[in-house]
Amino acid sequence: MDIIGISSISLIIFGLVFLVASAAKSKREKRLDKLNIEKTKQERKPKFVWLTQILNTIFSTNQKEIDEKFISAGFYDLKFAKYYVLVKYTVVILGTISVAFLGTLWQLKPSSFIAVEAVWIIVSLTGPDSFLSMRASNLRKSISNKLPYMLDLMSVSIQTGMTIEASISYLSHEFKAFDKDLCFILTKINERSRIVGIEQALTELYKQFPTNEVRSFVMTLNQSIQYGSSISPVLVTLSSDIREVQLLNVEEKIGQLSAKMSIPLIMFIMIPIVILITAPGIMRMLG
Repeated sequence: MDIIGISSISLIIFGLVFLVASAAKSKREKRLDKLNIEKTKQERKPKFVWLTQILNTIFSTNQKEIDEKFISAGFYDLKFAKYYVLVKYTVVILGTISVAFLGTLWQLKPSSFIAVEAVWIIVSLTGPDSFLSMRASNLRKSISNKLPYMLDLMSVSIQTGMTIEASISYLSHEFKAFDKDLCFILTKINERSRIVGIEQALTELYKQFPTNEVRSFVMTLNQSIQYGSSISPVLVTLSSDIREVQLLNVEEKIGQLSAKMSIPLIMFIMIPIVILITAPGIMRMLG
């Protein structure tokens, strides 16, 4: 099968997917009309949201999960998250068509063409998710490093006579000027605590940012709320403990440098020296 035939099959498959998506959309619109749902609500929706919803259904994705991925990665404005699936698979389709066109233009072999198509599809499908996962991992580390600073400020706020809820609300406004990540965390705790309670809000925070430091922070606040103990000295102690653990991690990484440096030392210094020493003798023997 030549490249043109493979490209035609790929285009036919994507066309069938689009037809199925369009049929599902028309079926949904008829069902909404039968239920007498106001059309004005549909007109207020952003453009192409219906296509994103269809793609979410076809590829078994959930918009809520996508929003959580964006938030975990540090993208707190979710107005572009609804287009994530649409843009992702549009890039896949356009890239597949471009590879097919270039393969025909350069007269690639069918095996090479299939390999290039497979690589493009894998990279374009897994690349965005991998980028979000990498961003989420870096954000968790950043929040863990900045958490002691937030604990110290919270302890000072509580010492002035504020409650835990009042200190969280106050700090959520103060952090807007210089740290959007901590600001988002405190704002989310403040908003969710008014709906489901402070304990549930803290539990949701740990699910969103599952690190040891956040877990210690959540457990400390929950224990203080349950037993009514004084929270200010506990926060100071927790902040100090987190800093000590971070210092130990840095010392551990510094201690591992000697072992890591031995690899390039052997490869780029010891082996060339051995070659320089033994090469003259070997050349005399061969000569």
